[in-house]
Amino acid sequence: QVQLVESGGGLVQVGGSLRLSCAPSGAYAMAWFRQAPGKEREFVAAITRNGGNTRYIDSVKGRFTISRDNAKTTVYLQMSSLKLEDTAVYYCAAKPWGLGSSADEYGNWGQGTQVTVSS
Repeated sequence: QVQLVESGGGLVQVGGSLRLSCAPSGAYAMAWFRQAPGKEREFVAAITRNGGNTRYIDSVKGRFTISRDNAKTTVYLQMSSLKLEDTAVYYCAAKPWGLGSSADEYGNWGQGTQVTVSS
């Protein structure tokens, strides 16, 4: 088990940017999920242990970038061109390997960080 801690959330206007961080990433494949009020938790992006492969949901492709700094054991989610529908609590999650998009595959979760996009 690893205790994950997210940071970097906040309030931003439509079209703005935010960078979320999650530590420690350790020797894990990592992912970001989000959950908007009244909706189910949704996969956003994932990255392999060595950072060589990534995966995104269609709605964030070209706007979000997942990356990791293994020296700092931190995973990032750079979010740009933010839209109102990106408003949610964002969670990072870890598992031993792979780019799975199902929350059930991940055994380690952070507490979440709120991202609010305003018009």
